[in-house]
Amino acid sequence: MALTADAFSSNVDWRKDARCRDTDPGLFFPIGTTGLAIEQIQNAKDVCEQCNAKAACLEFALSTNQDTGVWGGTSEEERRVIRRARRKQRATAQA
Repeated sequence: MALTADAFSSNVDWRKDARCRDTDPGLFFPIGTTGLAIEQIQNAKDVCEQCNAKAACLEFALSTNQDTGVWGGTSEEERRVIRRARRKQRATAQA
């Protein structure tokens, strides 16, 4: 999905309210999905749980195909599941 400059600007307004704004970005981009990365992912999700921009962040990640890191309180695999479910839902609605 290509975003125009105006659409992109309005899609990132939520960032000014994001709780992660003052958090080390590295927390949200763990290396791997096992071992210490599991704890890092959970720590990032804990930040997201207390964030007013969580839903907007997740929608941004889904609409711009962010495939790495924790966005909107979801892991990479959780967003893949959401994308698959939405594609299936759209296909069912079109049928």
